[in-house]
Amino acid sequence: MRKGQATVTALNRQIQSLRESGLLGQIIRFGVAGGLSTVLYTAVYLPLTLYVFDRQHAVYAVPFAFLVAVAAGYFLHSRWSFKGHGTRDPGAKQQVQFVLVQASGMALNAAITWFGTAVLGYPAWVPLLPAIVMATALTFFLNRQLVFK
Repeated sequence: MRKGQATVTALNRQIQSLRESGLLGQIIRFGVAGGLSTVLYTAVYLPLTLYVFDRQHAVYAVPFAFLVAVAAGYFLHSRWSFKGHGTRDPGAKQQVQFVLVQASGMALNAAITWFGTAVLGYPAWVPLLPAIVMATALTFFLNRQLVFK
């Protein structure tokens, strides 16, 4: 077997393992739900940075956008992304944990936004992609390990 074929075979085994464990489904559902939350986030963030806050203060739009995205995200993630994984606490504890996890994502997002706009002087839309990708990876891991365990 050639090296390329061995790599493909190993990748196929890894994907099969992710499928069997349910993690692949969670990642896909988290991505879709996160995509919807991202659309909501962007729909709030960009108008605020274009019409309310100037470029140097684009970071001020982050909490408003995150608030909208978190509200929608809790329902999507708790009822769909992590369905069949872990427990669901009908009380407020899990909701508070979710908000704290999302707050860590917001802090990372705000830091990237501030650095990109205030320090590097980029337009407000430039830091969106790295901020969203990094915050998504962080919050998936924390949600899976701490909130929906």
